[in-house]
Amino acid sequence: MDVQETTIRQLLEGSKQYIVPLYQRPYAWGDRQRTRLWRDVLALEETRRTNPQATHFMGSLVLSSGRVGPTGVEFLVVDGQQRLTTLSILLCAVRDHLREHRPDDPMLAASIHEQFVADRYKSGDARLKVLPSRVDRKPYCAVVDDAPVDADASGVSAAYRDFRSAVARADDAADPLRVERIRDAVLGGLAFVSITAKGDDNVYRIFESINNTGVQLTQGDLIRNHVFMRLGADGASTYASWWLPMQDRLSSEDLELLFWLDAVVSNPTVRQSEIHAFQQARLAELDEQQVVQAVMRFSRLSELLALIRDPSREHDPAVRTALERLDEWGSTTTVPITLRLLARRAAGVTTSETVAAALATVESFLVRRALAGRPGESASRLLLQACGDLGEQTSADDEVVRTALSASRKHFVDDDGVTEAVLTEPFYLRGRRPQQKTILGWIERSLRPNEATAITSATIEHVLPQRLTPEWREALAVDAGPGESVDLVHERLVHTLGNLTLTGSNAELGNRPFEQKRVEFAASGFRLNQQIAMQPRWGPAQIEERGRRLAAHICSLWVPPNESVRPSNVHWQTLHDALVRLPAGRWTSFGDLATLVGTHPVPVGQHLAAVSVPNAHRVLHSPGTIPPASRWSSPDGRDVRGVLVDEGVVFDPVTGRAAQGQRVRAAALAHALGIALPGKAAP
Repeated sequence: MDVQETTIRQLLEGSKQYIVPLYQRPYAWGDRQRTRLWRDVLALEETRRTNPQATHFMGSLVLSSGRVGPTGVEFLVVDGQQRLTTLSILLCAVRDHLREHRPDDPMLAASIHEQFVADRYKSGDARLKVLPSRVDRKPYCAVVDDAPVDADASGVSAAYRDFRSAVARADDAADPLRVERIRDAVLGGLAFVSITAKGDDNVYRIFESINNTGVQLTQGDLIRNHVFMRLGADGASTYASWWLPMQDRLSSEDLELLFWLDAVVSNPTVRQSEIHAFQQARLAELDEQQVVQAVMRFSRLSELLALIRDPSREHDPAVRTALERLDEWGSTTTVPITLRLLARRAAGVTTSETVAAALATVESFLVRRALAGRPGESASRLLLQACGDLGEQTSADDEVVRTALSASRKHFVDDDGVTEAVLTEPFYLRGRRPQQKTILGWIERSLRPNEATAITSATIEHVLPQRLTPEWREALAVDAGPGESVDLVHERLVHTLGNLTLTGSNAELGNRPFEQKRVEFAASGFRLNQQIAMQPRWGPAQIEERGRRLAAHICSLWVPPNESVRPSNVHWQTLHDALVRLPAGRWTSFGDLATLVGTHPVPVGQHLAAVSVPNAHRVLHSPGTIPPASRWSSPDGRDVRGVLVDEGVVFDPVTGRAAQGQRVRAAALAHALGIALPGKAAP
C-alpha cells in the first residue's frame, strides 16, 4: 500500500479520475454532515488569514489503483466517496458563484472547473475528475455542467443548492476576497491521508475494517459491496439489469429487510444484525455465475416485497384484498410469511387462491390472539417457524399454514377462547390501539359489505363511559349482584369488546347518559351503533348479550385453528397437584395454571367447573377478580370471597381485587412441583 498525506488540490489536479465503483452506495450525506463540513471550512478560512499554512484533517481516503490509460490514471474510491463527492459539489457551487458575481474575472471560475472538476481535453464521463455511482451520475453531471438541477433528483441536487446558498451568505461586499479564500481553504487546507492499495483482497479487508466519520453503512450496503467486489468489472451489466432496479424499488430499510427475509427462510434464528455475515458466508460458497444468479433472485424477491408495500399492484382481487388487510393491520410480523407465499406463487408452486386463503389464516391468527390478549406475544417467531413448514413441493399452502399455527402452544385461539375473551378480557387495555380500531372497522365493514365504510377518522367509544357520572352509577346499581359494588361491575365490563364501538363524535358523546347516546347512535352511519341504539337501556345484560353476538360473528369471519392438531393430552394431574400445594392466603389465576400445563385459560376454567379439585376457589382472573359465576363455594355455603378473606387474602376495598402480592404465578407453581414450564429447560 502507498500511504501519503495529500490535499484536494493534489488529488484532483492532473490527468486523474476517481471512480465510485458499483458496490458503493449512492450519495448519502445529508444536512447534518454538510453543515458540519461547511462550518469546518469557514473556521479554516478564518484561521488561514493569519496562518496561511493551517490545515484541517478530513480523515483517510482508501483508493484502489485502476488501469493506466492514454489520458491518465483511474482510481477506485473504496472509502471516502461521500467526502470526495461533497467537496466536488462544493467546488462547483463556489465556481458558479464566482461566475455570477465576478464576471470581470472569468478565469477565477474557469480555473476551478478545468483543473479540479472536469478535464477540458476529455469528453463524456472520462472528463469528470470524480465519477459518482450510476444512481447519482445524472444529477452530478447537471451540477458540473451548470445545467438545470431537478429539485428531487437526489442528495447531490440538495447538496448543490445548500452550498450555493451558503457561499452567497458568506460573500461579503466589504471583504471581496472572502470567497476566494474559501476556495483556497478547500483546495489547499483540507488534508487527507490517501491510502492506495493494490489487490482486491487488501482493498476489501480495509473497507470492512474502516469506521469513518460519515454515514454509517447499513447491512444492505455491506452486502452490495461484497457482491460487486466479487464480480469486479464484470458486474456492470448485473448491476444495471438487476441490482439498480432493486435499489430503486425499495428503501434502504426494506432492502436490508429483504436480505434478512431471504436468510430466515433457511435459518429462522438469524438476527437482523447478522445479515451481512450470514449472506457473506453463503455467497462465499458460490462461483461468480452463481453470485449473479443470487442477485437475480434478490431482485425478483424485491418485486414481491414492493408488492407487499403497495398491494394495489396485485392482479388477483382476492390476494390484493388479503395484502391490503395485512397492510392495514400495520405489523411487520406478517412480511416474512407473506413474501414466502408470494415467492412460491411466482415459482408456480402454489396458486393465487391458495395464497389468499393462507394470508386470511395469518390474519385470523393475529386477530384471534389480539382478542384473547396476546396481540404481539411471540407472533413474529411463530410466523417465521410457519415459513419453514412451507416446503418446496406442491402442496395446499393454506392448510400447511393453518396446521403450523394450530400446533401446541401457538395460541391460535379457538371459538370457545374467542367467546370467553370477548366476554371477560379488557380488550381496550390490550395491545395496540390502531389494531383494536382495525378489528372493529373490519367487523363494521362485514355488517355492510356492499357499502363504503369510512373509519379513518373514527375513534373507539366506550358506551358505558370510562368515568362514571351519578346517572350512570344509578343505572348500574340496579344490575349489581349480591356483594358486588357498582365500581366492580363497571371495572369488569367497561373495557370489554361488548361495550366498545366506533364513532366520529367521541368528544361529543363523552359521559352522557345512555338515553342521549342512543339518539346519536341511531343517527350514526355505522351499523354497530345502530344496533346499540335499538337497546332500551345499557347495563351488564346488554353488554354481555352484545358480546356474545359479536363473538359469534367474529368466529364466522375469521377461520378457527385446525382442531385435529391441537393438544389433547393436557396433564390435568399436574394442575391438581399444583392446587393441592397452593397454601391458604395465596391465590393463582386461570392463565397461570394454563401456562403451567400448556393450554389456554378457557379449558382450565372448563376443567375446574367439571371436576372437583381441592382449593379451586383460590383460582381467580388475572387482575384478581372473582369469576362472576364461580361454582367453587365452600361446603357451608359461604361465597368465594368470604372464604378467601378468612384464609388471609386481602381485597382492595375500592376495586374489589385480590392483592397481586399474594398471587402465585406459573413459574412459582412449577418450582413448587419441581418441574419445568412447557417449552423451557428444567431447573
